[in-house]
Amino acid sequence: MRARLERDFERFKRDPPADFPDHARDAFHVNLTARYLGCSIVHPIGKGSGQLSLNAAQLDDDAAAGLAFVVLKTVIAQDETGAQSMAAWAVHETRMTVERRAAADGRDGWTVSWKGRGWDRSFEDYLALVRAGRDVAAAGAMVVVPSAKYHLPRLGEAFRDREYAYTTQRLAEAWGEPPFLLEIDFSPTLAADSLSEDRAQILRWLREVPGRVRAASPVPARLAVKLMNARFDDAFQREMMEACADADALVCFNRMFDAGRGIAYGGWDLSDRNLRVLGIPDAPPSRVGRTGTGNIHSGRMILEYARRGCESVQLHTFFQLPLSEYPATQGSRTGRALHALVFDPRDGLIAGMLELEAAGRLERRDGELHFLDLLPHAD
Repeated sequence: MRARLERDFERFKRDPPADFPDHARDAFHVNLTARYLGCSIVHPIGKGSGQLSLNAAQLDDDAAAGLAFVVLKTVIAQDETGAQSMAAWAVHETRMTVERRAAADGRDGWTVSWKGRGWDRSFEDYLALVRAGRDVAAAGAMVVVPSAKYHLPRLGEAFRDREYAYTTQRLAEAWGEPPFLLEIDFSPTLAADSLSEDRAQILRWLREVPGRVRAASPVPARLAVKLMNARFDDAFQREMMEACADADALVCFNRMFDAGRGIAYGGWDLSDRNLRVLGIPDAPPSRVGRTGTGNIHSGRMILEYARRGCESVQLHTFFQLPLSEYPATQGSRTGRALHALVFDPRDGLIAGMLELEAAGRLERRDGELHFLDLLPHAD
């Protein structure tokens, strides 16, 4: 199997297959089936919300490359008059800069820097993008999920229910057939805002926002909450997770914030913290699913998130590296990234699962190794 993996890795540098989950099962008896927001997906790799998911052409390219799911750029909630209480987050993106970032211990990683925030075009344009994503999903290519940032009040202040109602209803209408899937975004830039200086305030948001969105939806909804890295300790990160009892899934955790440069960042410091927090032992298994994000640059890193309870992962930076950083010589950046993440014979997803089997830490079921069996509370 190792020799075949090496041959496939070399062969797929020139022609990465979009149907690689089928190939993984046929050639290696590795079942990459994963989950996101209660949906069964063909493998665990998706694209996080951002500049790489703001038009239909990007969605088509990702579907052709074989991506499992995409989360659209985050729209800022508004009421029927167009008023947005969180309008400060509807900021036009500056040019993104892909750059190296050294971790505190000196390890060299990658991050993407820019000063923009959420969707800065019209709400009607965003609804059109949701409908385009619905059509891609209907073709069976990949799951496409909208993302929204809602009003976050201070303690003692009321939620602006008109924004919740109008935005959620319009998004659900554009989505179409229930259940309505939505990711609620707690932006990494929020960590630097005065809004996030009070722990009780943050916990109130996490306890109440999903329920308000669910109540505003005209159809049954499944909600993921993308949690930020707050400026508090690891124990508070766990409090944040526990506060989201009304969510269906958590995305753990958004990028950290560099106050000196005024930008969010990733790299090894981000994945170290995320994995450390996710690795804190759980009480009884939670019904809330988890998706990992942060410094996912190899199949081995995907496995680290899975072994801490993540049913899937979201990437952003790894889809933007210089072409010279990918082993594949043909295809889109998404296709080249998937080739490295899945087929690298040393650090890829298949290689890592075969290695865990050899070490007695993953067993075959019905003749196959199953990605979801890596989860601590797998059935």
